[in-house]
Amino acid sequence: MEYTPFTSWPDTAPRLIAVAAGREPADTVIRNGIWVNVHSREALPDHEVAIAAGRVAFVGPDASHCVGPDTQIIEARGRYMVPGLCDAHMHIESGMLTPAEFARAVIPHGTTSMFTDPHEIANVLGLEGVRLMHDEALMQPVNIFTQMPSCAPSAPGLETTGYEITAEDVAEAMSWPGIIGLGEMMNFPGVIHGDAKMLAEIAATQRAGKTVGGHYASPDLGPDFAAYVAGGPADDHEGTCEADAIARVRQGMRSMMRLGSAWYDVESQITAVTEKGLDPRNFILCTDDCHSGTLVNEGHMNRVVRHAIACGCDPLVALQMATINTATHFGLEREIGSITPGRRADIILSSDLITLPIETVIARGQIVAENGAVTVDCPHLNWPAKARNTVHLGHELTSADFEIAAPTGANRVLANVIGVVENQAPTQALKSELPIIEGLVEGEGDVCQIALVERHRATGGVTNAFVSGFGYQGKMAMASTVAHDSHHMIVVGTDREQMALAANRLAEVGGGITIFRDGEELALVKLPIAGLMSDSPASDVAAKAEQMVEAMKACGCQLNNAYMQHSLLALVVIPELRISDLGLVDVRTFKKIDLLEPLA
Repeated sequence: MEYTPFTSWPDTAPRLIAVAAGREPADTVIRNGIWVNVHSREALPDHEVAIAAGRVAFVGPDASHCVGPDTQIIEARGRYMVPGLCDAHMHIESGMLTPAEFARAVIPHGTTSMFTDPHEIANVLGLEGVRLMHDEALMQPVNIFTQMPSCAPSAPGLETTGYEITAEDVAEAMSWPGIIGLGEMMNFPGVIHGDAKMLAEIAATQRAGKTVGGHYASPDLGPDFAAYVAGGPADDHEGTCEADAIARVRQGMRSMMRLGSAWYDVESQITAVTEKGLDPRNFILCTDDCHSGTLVNEGHMNRVVRHAIACGCDPLVALQMATINTATHFGLEREIGSITPGRRADIILSSDLITLPIETVIARGQIVAENGAVTVDCPHLNWPAKARNTVHLGHELTSADFEIAAPTGANRVLANVIGVVENQAPTQALKSELPIIEGLVEGEGDVCQIALVERHRATGGVTNAFVSGFGYQGKMAMASTVAHDSHHMIVVGTDREQMALAANRLAEVGGGITIFRDGEELALVKLPIAGLMSDSPASDVAAKAEQMVEAMKACGCQLNNAYMQHSLLALVVIPELRISDLGLVDVRTFKKIDLLEPLA
């Protein structure tokens, strides 16, 4: 990949000085705007911004001394000049898009900087996959900083990934030009208990002077939490309540509050600022996971900022949480996050700070979107064939692969059941008494089957269990090769024949999401790259995803963004109960448990 780094502040300083002093003309001047200054938390009317070499050279009431005959003039007409928005923690793969198409989708929403952890593709393609994501990210007209994935597998001994990330991989990646730090350290038990591999990854990151991302998905805020913080993670996005947010900032972490397609954790935590009065500079907004439908139809970081404001946050404080706070956390305060001299000229023009319409987007001094339309190219990497051939089942599946045999002589059994929780990542560990029909345990009522189908090594392995909460009815099945974090294949269904049809269909098309009912395919989202992403435009993928959502509803599911819940049912680092290729996992104890228990 040919990569031309964006010219640094030191290298452009002579020109920036000359423009600010009026000795040389600016490339662009934005006139008559309201300067949203996130350093001082002010909105200052009647200001102008001069831009040179993609960076801010001057901000003041009058930039006429910076204007030459070839200077581009952008009339703000009294609108707010807002720093480009930053997403502090996110996974591009969750958008079902490549970095290029993800950038194309979010640029019109005012996102100009992203901090992305490609641990999804790391589980499928290893370090090579991370490098492909990293390389395409650097080709984009906005800032996409890559965090080197830390945990593949996320819970060693409890799942099998396509590839493993090693401490040596982490150390190597720290020298890559676009690596900003270590991705979320999901193996929090490993850190707490001093696992040598996890500590080596953290040490390599710290010694490189980069930021260690956190992931502490436990309600225990006692000694275990203190031990995790002492290990080095600098932030956490797994908080779900005010106490979580407060505990993190009191211990010197940044509290990242997320609003994704299915994670609604801002409202329950932002009261630490709006009601308890904690210093807002230690709070950051992020999305974590947004699928293409959300990006196209609702927005990205602009959606999160609007939501924070609707939850009672001062608009300027909310903007700090999506700009300068993020930049400061990653050591980039002198590079992005504000409209001040020397920084990259990443600027939004908006007529209102409450509803935050994104009318013009400027990135690195160039207009990249106007009135919802992208005005620049987002270059694509040439993805190799290996990245497009990742679904290996070993053999064609039949309904027999999804059978759950009953204990000899039993009429009913007690099953451990995964309980889906709407709008949250955690699940519930439930127990349900289920019937036995012709020697097989069957789902009943809201309890249906779930299966984890191995797809990396063609073992033919299928792990069967039960799940509740989707509300499915009739004979149906839904399958997805997006199955955080090991990304095998998750199949949920009420009928084993339909489950086999859905699984085999994804093997046929190379990955994605499909829904079958009564032998008919209701929806298909093809994700040929690693079984996770499409390089088609976001609007096309979003349209297919919308058909998927409607198909889920047609099968009885009324949950908000239920697909996100489906895709996380194998995430063995978030309580309480998950499925993996090795069995049913109780994440409260990080131990495998039996699916069936004898009735008392």
